[in-house]
Amino acid sequence: MLPILASAQEDDSILLQSTTSTANSGLYEAILPAFTERSGIRVDVVAVGTGQAIRNAENGDGDVLLVHATEAEEAFVAAGFGVERFDVMYNDFVIVGPASDPAGIGEAANVTEALRAIAGAETPFASRGDDSGTHKKELALWRAAGTDVAAASGTWYRETGSGMGATLNVALGMEAYALSDRATWIAFGNKGEHEILFEGRDELFNQYGVILVNPERHPNVAAEAGQAFVDWLLGERGQAAIAAYTLDGEQLFFPNAN
Repeated sequence: MLPILASAQEDDSILLQSTTSTANSGLYEAILPAFTERSGIRVDVVAVGTGQAIRNAENGDGDVLLVHATEAEEAFVAAGFGVERFDVMYNDFVIVGPASDPAGIGEAANVTEALRAIAGAETPFASRGDDSGTHKKELALWRAAGTDVAAASGTWYRETGSGMGATLNVALGMEAYALSDRATWIAFGNKGEHEILFEGRDELFNQYGVILVNPERHPNVAAEAGQAFVDWLLGERGQAAIAAYTLDGEQLFFPNAN
């Protein structure tokens, strides 16, 4: 794992507040050395849920924010905490579960039908419950399905309050369904009898954005070095590095900077 520092005060290093999915997938270990070699700037990563990453950046603990909750990212910029938000890459979410598929979601016509089948059968579902980008997306999907998961909390709906890897381990132990970003699932080494049971729908699109923390709000921000990293990510070399990262022959993230 990359080292974690409390702050980035020097021009030759920056602190990146980011999500667990980008870190756990191995993406940063694959692409950051190329940026550092070219720029001389070290990138130190704090990998937490998107909600926590945004709160950290709001407090000035970080120079660049890279997360996956577009609405929350835009609110971060609108409140003056960030300079500007840019699309950087995407992948998608998948619903994983026991290969036996007790709720029959593999036959569902859409995400709403799949989630209603899980709720109707009251088969276990493991939620991160941690205000991460994945958790935000999951809750939006449940709302669209008309399911009040808060009322089901502690019964068939179980909130782990943990990251994606820990939540997947809970799902395996409970023979439960779970929503995961595809990159984390591919990199997850303890799949057991679980597999992807529902995928490939527009509603499961997963966009990542990058934002320079506003130095006018937090003068300690390493603005020049942070902007250099943002520019590299959005430029030809950074986008090519993202596209080139594969695991078991499968591309995990797809660059889409404008």
